Amino acid sequence: MPQTLIKKILTAPVYDVAIQSPLDLSVALSARLGAKIWLKREDLQPVFSFKIRGAYTKMVTLSAEARRQGVITTSAGNHAQGVALAAKKLKIKAVIVMPTTTPDIKVKAVAAYGAEVILYGDTYDDAFEHASHLAKQRKLTYVHAYDDIDTIAGQGTIGMEILRQHSGAIDAIFIPVGGGGMIAGIAAYVKFLRPDVKIIGVEPEDADCLYQALKAKKRVTLPSVGIFADGVAIRQIGEEPFDILRDTVDEVIRVSTDEICAAIKDIFTDTRSIAEPAGALGVAGIKKYLAKRGDKPVKGDLVAVISGANMSFERLRYVAERTAVGEKREMLLAVTLPETPGALLKFCSLLGKRSITEFNYRYFSDSAAHIFVGVQVQNYAEEGKAFIDKLKTHGFATLDMTENDLAKEHVRYMVGGHPPQLLDEVLYRFEFPERPGALLKFLTSMKHNWNISLFHYRNHGAAYSYVLMGLQVPKTERARLESFVAETGFAAKDETANPAYRVFLKN
Repeated sequence: MPQTLIKKILTAPVYDVAIQSPLDLSVALSARLGAKIWLKREDLQPVFSFKIRGAYTKMVTLSAEARRQGVITTSAGNHAQGVALAAKKLKIKAVIVMPTTTPDIKVKAVAAYGAEVILYGDTYDDAFEHASHLAKQRKLTYVHAYDDIDTIAGQGTIGMEILRQHSGAIDAIFIPVGGGGMIAGIAAYVKFLRPDVKIIGVEPEDADCLYQALKAKKRVTLPSVGIFADGVAIRQIGEEPFDILRDTVDEVIRVSTDEICAAIKDIFTDTRSIAEPAGALGVAGIKKYLAKRGDKPVKGDLVAVISGANMSFERLRYVAERTAVGEKREMLLAVTLPETPGALLKFCSLLGKRSITEFNYRYFSDSAAHIFVGVQVQNYAEEGKAFIDKLKTHGFATLDMTENDLAKEHVRYMVGGHPPQLLDEVLYRFEFPERPGALLKFLTSMKHNWNISLFHYRNHGAAYSYVLMGLQVPKTERARLESFVAETGFAAKDETANPAYRVFLKN
């Protein structure tokens, strides 16, 4: 098998439809991590993914009769576009079965290449069963995304290019793993010519089918998989890929959603391109690999395959929100404050020069307030416990929510609601400059004995952030409040009459 596969890789006609993607030095990441890191830019392919290599290599081998009948596949994204483009190039009829939940942008991208798109079922498995039925009914050839030796050979051309483009010492190549087609092709070629180069697969923690298969020494089917990195959300490693990978993979690294988001930002910093979650796995793996090694130097350069860039624009906000935690630059805390004037000021004083990235609070009782707060740190591992101990020493009960997915996904957006009683409250929206100490300066200047009954602050990375603040101010002191607001110098707007406040936040 190895020599046969190597020959297929060397003769794969991928350049009829694909480019030899660049191998770019990641300058900023290399400087930060102290190792030379290269990015294999498969995100620059015509369909913004490596999948075109395997799809075309498989389809070009079809007989004249098979081409006349046409092909069919199941995919919700990159493989679908690869098959559709290959079919257009080869003048073959293509049918793509996609789940009904597939984003419209991907459906239109496939249809633009002239393929027939059929939407069926809510899941990939539903779509696959329907495609298998149609393949028999219409006598179509099924083009598998990864479990086919010709597809594997097409993806293996990535490994061939890496060794051509980088003749120096390579410590390891980090490759995203879904069904295993790409890593199998790269591993087979690289290990045949350069057995000293480590092949390291990278998977999401909640979609680790290769890790579990290697651990069990046989293919296993995961009961479920996470779908954040949808390009690798596969429950079982392919049969053909696993036969290759059991002897060629040196290690599999699993990474969290936050670590993937941080890697997307790292890639953007160096390339100004946005990788999809699956496409950023290689960089996330490199960071974890180097962190685990500590001061132990690597034996050569590190290469990450950026496998794709088919990112939905709507997901960017979520990625940005999770990046700070993934980079260990933000800690999320649940803090109990005594419901007394000055408690918030004391809390902010304990922050020192740290910036608050988020602050959610709504008055609920006369005794204590529970707040959800994000705090910027230089290094969570070094500063986190010490800061929490400091808060507790000063009487603030504190829980660390940094690694709590429920808190990050839901609770942070649900803090608030109606107070249990009618408050003599005025609501203001302020614009705060994004600089350390702005909030502390504001609170220090508020020398009046007014209680803060609602507070929401988010740092969005722009020059200014909006702050929503409720203040319990007697009607006799409203003129004094207006003077105070004007004296702060911050842009402010009275939102007490806003209907959204009246419906959702006011008693």
